[in-house]
Amino acid sequence: MDQEKEITQSKAETQDEILLAALKLFAEKGYFNTSLTDIAEAAGIKNTSIIYQHFKNKQMIAAQLYTDIFDSLNSSIDDIGRINQKSSEQLRGIVDLFFKLTDDAPDVMRFLLILKLNEFLPEEKPVLQTAAFVKIGKIIQSGINAGEIRNINPLLVNAYFFGIINNTLQSVLTGALDKKADAYLAQTWLTAWSAIARK
Repeated sequence: MDQEKEITQSKAETQDEILLAALKLFAEKGYFNTSLTDIAEAAGIKNTSIIYQHFKNKQMIAAQLYTDIFDSLNSSIDDIGRINQKSSEQLRGIVDLFFKLTDDAPDVMRFLLILKLNEFLPEEKPVLQTAAFVKIGKIIQSGINAGEIRNINPLLVNAYFFGIINNTLQSVLTGALDKKADAYLAQTWLTAWSAIARK
């Protein structure tokens, strides 16, 4: 029984190493410029046949990353919703999360904000249709209903607000802005919130 547990644990560890290596390479080189050989080398695996024991192909690795990242984001948004009542507080919590991830897990944010996911994961939902972003849409609608957010099309609110947030974070991730994301958090929040707040 212990041996079986060890094999399962070892298999899970190898799978995690493959996913982490792939995430880093996709974020740095792009999906199409990354080969399974690159992933095997980065994960410290002797040959690509070991990868095939875990994933059918490179697209399956990307699909697993997509699932893991969006599941984690969805859980984090649930946690933010439990702690904060008002839409403004929930949106602030989400912005804080995105800025923290940009500094602490830049490869995750490059996957979300820089890579064109529909080019290599056409079967997956577009970002705005994922559970996490549907919840953000509901937060925005709730803010409109409560009179916190301007009464305009919620998709426009999302575009105005996250346009400012995402452009700032993309500028940090690409090196156009030279400080850590946290240095721009307060100013970016004020600008994004003032674009949608009911005056």
